[in-house]
Amino acid sequence: MLKQFLDTAVQAARAAEEVIRHYYHGEFDVEHKADASPVTIADVESERAIKKVLSAAFPEHGFYGEELGRESADAEYVWLIDPIDGTKSFVRGYPFFSTQIALQHRGELICGVSNAPLFNGGEIACAAKGMGATLNGEPIAVSKIDALNKATLSIGNVATLAGGPGWGRLGELIPRMARIRGYGDFYHYHLLAAGRVDCIVESDVNILDIAALTVILREAGGEITDLRGQPIGLETTSVFAHNKHLGERVREILKPGE
Repeated sequence: MLKQFLDTAVQAARAAEEVIRHYYHGEFDVEHKADASPVTIADVESERAIKKVLSAAFPEHGFYGEELGRESADAEYVWLIDPIDGTKSFVRGYPFFSTQIALQHRGELICGVSNAPLFNGGEIACAAKGMGATLNGEPIAVSKIDALNKATLSIGNVATLAGGPGWGRLGELIPRMARIRGYGDFYHYHLLAAGRVDCIVESDVNILDIAALTVILREAGGEITDLRGQPIGLETTSVFAHNKHLGERVREILKPGE
């Protein structure tokens, strides 16, 4: 059944991709939500395309979508959807955005697809519980690097982190790492799952941004929590992700539980 869930999620992501390609570099109106984040017709239509595919295959499932909200959210299976994660990039005309689709079963994330159709010729990462993770159809796994001075840290969305004590702790960590990058959005999660970076620190996220990526990272052998070490859930707003070999060392410096 998990394979059917995953295959259908990929099909839904491809349906959204058709909508996205239609509007990308075209003319469309941009509206703004209450939090000032942009939304376009491409966001709404691509989420409708995703829901159409998933509803046809699994009519008893619920939905929690970025644009269309919640529907049967108390169902046993609930799909979490961000049709265009990175709308600001989409609006500005550069391909640093993705479609995020995850399936939750009784509160547990069990399936995830992360599709960046216009980035680097197209990148799609997929995973389902117990089935491993793939990037563009090839199996992927996190790195085995276990020394900070050989590891790469990627940082994203650090506005909230910068306003609190975590900023100073991050400053203590940075000189100990081999490389610091700020890839952000879907991309540094793809890199971590594929063993190309080793650790991620990020704030100012929501569950729809990271639900699919959480499944992908876990199936690639990585670990992901929030910055306080709490499990990823509907209320998560920060991320500490790593290859499992670095987690304890980085956590000692960041002291995320304090």
